[in-house]
Amino acid sequence: MIVVDGIVMGPTHCAFENYSEPLKNARTGVFCIRHESQHKNLCCMKDCYNQKEERSQTLPNATTTPAHDNYFVAPRFYCVETICAPCGVVIAWAKFVKAEGESQIIDFLEFVYPTPNVRPSYVCIDKACMVLRHLITSRDWNIWKTTTRFVVDSFHYINHRVGDYLCCKFCNPSPLNGSAPNLVLVERDAEGNPHYKRAFNTQACEQLNAWLGGFQSILNRMTVDNFNWTTHAMLFIHTQHVLMKQNIKQTQNTNTNDNNVEDDGIELDRVE
Repeated sequence: MIVVDGIVMGPTHCAFENYSEPLKNARTGVFCIRHESQHKNLCCMKDCYNQKEERSQTLPNATTTPAHDNYFVAPRFYCVETICAPCGVVIAWAKFVKAEGESQIIDFLEFVYPTPNVRPSYVCIDKACMVLRHLITSRDWNIWKTTTRFVVDSFHYINHRVGDYLCCKFCNPSPLNGSAPNLVLVERDAEGNPHYKRAFNTQACEQLNAWLGGFQSILNRMTVDNFNWTTHAMLFIHTQHVLMKQNIKQTQNTNTNDNNVEDDGIELDRVE
């Protein structure tokens, strides 16, 4: 299983339509190097190629327009999308430019898992039912249906399942009808009574984002290159910390098991 989720944050990038290149001037600029040379003296209204007025960004008597109709402010990347193992180890991450849409999520998954033999058995994401519906309508479902099942994380499933047959039928993170036995375990409490338990932590990305969000104000002020390097370094450090905790826990469990080992029934005579 992998867990996928995004956190709304990111650096600024070129304001020109369908471009996400780094800014030439990260402080006050709105264009990359290429578009800065082409538009620096032009009116900042979109589709206007006249020379702007001196000490102004537009032509004289220009009217105010919505933000998406001008180049006054550099836009930001919409979010940072991460793929984690249920234990918390970060597998991959990417920046989404405009939205966390279903097609962007699928493209990200196909980039990380390009062939069927490496794809995970389960993909857990808060909008799994929407991703599944998009795959079915876009005819890409035949590529994924033989290898992967999409499930909603346990927190968001509470709100998704009411009245949504597709989500309830195929995206349940802990079905009890036997359709996904790997997602549910049977454990016993202290009194020996059996109970069901989810086999995987479906909140791994939410927990990661809660930690990563504490650095949002710092990361948002960085250039694209500095943002990429710092985010990658932080996620690497986080992964190393998770692995270290797992090794410590495994060592403690091993020591506990060794202390509980009894003699093999050999009785020794007591020496007086």
